[in-house]
Amino acid sequence: ADNLSDALKKLKITTTDSTADSLEGCLDCLLQALAQNNMETSEKIQKSGVLQVFASLLTPQSSCTAKVANVIAEVARNEFMRNPCVEAGLIPPLVELLNCKDQEVLLQTGRALGNICYDSHEGRNAVDHAGGAHIVVDHLRSLCSKTDPASEKLLTVFCGMLMNYSNENDTLQSQLINMGVIPTLVKLLGIHCQNAALTEMCLVAFGNLAELESSKEQFAYTNIAEELVKLFKKQIEHDKKEMIFEVLAPLAENDVIKLQLVEAGLVECLLEIVQKTVDSDKEDDIAELKTASDLMVLLLLGDESMQKLFEGGKGSVFQRVLSWIPSNSHQLQLAGALAIANFARNDGNCIHMVDNGIVQKLMDLLDRHVEDGNVTVQHAALSALRNLAIPVVNKAKMLSAGVAEAVLKFLRSEMPPVQFKLLGTLRMLIDAQAEAAEQLGKNVKLVERLVEWCEAKDHAGVMGESNRLLSALIRHSKSKDVIRTIVQSGGIKHLVTMATSEHVIMQNEALVALALIAALELVTAEKDLENAQLVQILHRLLSDDRSAPEIKYNSMVLICALIGSEPLQKEVQSMAFLEVISKLRSHENKTVAQQASLTEQRLAVES
Repeated sequence: ADNLSDALKKLKITTTDSTADSLEGCLDCLLQALAQNNMETSEKIQKSGVLQVFASLLTPQSSCTAKVANVIAEVARNEFMRNPCVEAGLIPPLVELLNCKDQEVLLQTGRALGNICYDSHEGRNAVDHAGGAHIVVDHLRSLCSKTDPASEKLLTVFCGMLMNYSNENDTLQSQLINMGVIPTLVKLLGIHCQNAALTEMCLVAFGNLAELESSKEQFAYTNIAEELVKLFKKQIEHDKKEMIFEVLAPLAENDVIKLQLVEAGLVECLLEIVQKTVDSDKEDDIAELKTASDLMVLLLLGDESMQKLFEGGKGSVFQRVLSWIPSNSHQLQLAGALAIANFARNDGNCIHMVDNGIVQKLMDLLDRHVEDGNVTVQHAALSALRNLAIPVVNKAKMLSAGVAEAVLKFLRSEMPPVQFKLLGTLRMLIDAQAEAAEQLGKNVKLVERLVEWCEAKDHAGVMGESNRLLSALIRHSKSKDVIRTIVQSGGIKHLVTMATSEHVIMQNEALVALALIAALELVTAEKDLENAQLVQILHRLLSDDRSAPEIKYNSMVLICALIGSEPLQKEVQSMAFLEVISKLRSHENKTVAQQASLTEQRLAVES
């Protein structure tokens, strides 16, 4: 301790005529004390005011410069010392030293700047202001191809410094990307893949930058996919694989990189991991299984990468993913169902899969999750069925396979995501399928649940889908029995409200369903239509210049049907409909103009 105090005193009175030897002795003493107790020594250094002296000692000419930078690097390992280092004016001379040729000086300077930047806003700002990042990126470029131990050590320190400089700071990350750091880092990874410390630094730097959208475009122009897959194949340790996964996941969000990863053979690596870990109950294996299968699903989100792996339904990858669905692992069931939902993104794939028995596999999976089932698996399996039901040729096949019945088992679910997918699947299935629409529309339990969900104000998606399914049951069945069931269950008011939706498609579906109700069962529904103020709503839709032409057209068709009811006809007469409709005779849309003339004649006759 006495030596330390002496050394600090000597450094304080250091003048330009101090001999290099005595300076060196003082610095050695500080380094020794820091090695024994970094925190306590750092506090003493701060209190002594020596930091300010260091600024003047950081000169390229001095033989002690590397040791001064080393002391600063050690001191800055403590959070409480980073600001004082900035305030003591150490950043500009340190950045200046980055221009010197001495490797030891560069190494210690890189360490000092990296430690000062760690989690320190002030440190980063000062380095940014002094232009430090630019010089370091240039060093990385010029040293990139050198594989001697000293150069690799320097590269590792510089990578670490840039990482601390830009961590979780979008502005500084963008700055590095604009300086072109990404191609350099990718090249580094390729050349130095045998050097564990440097590889690790590159990976952390990638993970840091890969979250930014602008970085993905730059990564796509490099051979990052190839390098990462090559590196991944060599890894045995869980932690190392995890590090690579952390870079792969954000990069795989980019469609170009998805395809590059597929072409570089990532899928085969992932399938191998799944095979090795599926039956294990070790924590690391469970984590790896999840990450690998999630990443597999992510790769299938790109149209090109998905189609490449589908290979006309003959692809070995597609076949392997199919085998996940009957697995006993919830994680694999989930990934398998999500993968099928992703493969089912075009009609050709959907038709092929339905013809090859995928529906039964998904129904069996749902069956295993009816009672206290796994919600994410339910949601994924329903998503897959919904997508498969989109092509017209698949609907009848899926209905006769019993999909509607399988889906209805989840009517009791209280989970909005499951409710949402259940509704979407049924709506897709009954599209233009009159018999199925009639059967479902007469199912009182279903209709009552739909009416209940039409009021799910907290879940706009469920509310919207319930309304759309109610309307679809009427539109596709054109059945009096279905309309009666919906009237008795209190569904009319929801269809009227749906006619005021902000989405034109929903407004239109509601108006067509209401026109069918008025044409087929007006007497049964008239009280509900009156209470829901349908006539006033139609007046508003026809008067509003912003209403789409098809909304105006269907509103007039509906008015013509409503005047078959005495109370509703009175309402129509009491509101100035003729005035609004006569204006529409000169509407730019011919169909609207013609319907306006017809409606005007009907109203004139009735009045």
